[in-house]
Amino acid sequence: MPIVEPIEIEGLRQFMRNLRDLDQALPKALRLAGNEAAGYVVDDARSRMPRRSGRGAKSVKAKSTRTAVRITEGGKAAPYVPWLDYGGRVGPNKSVVRKFEPDGRYVYPAFGDNRERIDESYRNALRTIARSAGLEMT
Repeated sequence: MPIVEPIEIEGLRQFMRNLRDLDQALPKALRLAGNEAAGYVVDDARSRMPRRSGRGAKSVKAKSTRTAVRITEGGKAAPYVPWLDYGGRVGPNKSVVRKFEPDGRYVYPAFGDNRERIDESYRNALRTIARSAGLEMT
């Protein structure tokens, strides 16, 4: 179980549908708002990572849809990053050992430390989107 619970916004899907009814382009702003809020986690996680080539830190990215934001790490350029973050055994005969950390070392701690900033950023973005649609949020 992660050290922090995901942020869930009640009514976001309905808000998105209503925005789409007003203007087809408005729901796209929700995705951008999610990426902006996730930027705090990405920047913090990258700064925490050890650097040799920098590929591991560059692999930490925000991926979003209009209703969800995820932080990814690793990939083809840096397949070792999940091991670096969480630990475990790799290499010939699983000979390279890094202490397992179920909550990770970089991404989840960065999320926990920036949770308030993420929440505030996303709320402000939602208010801005609503105002641009002629709506007012409380």
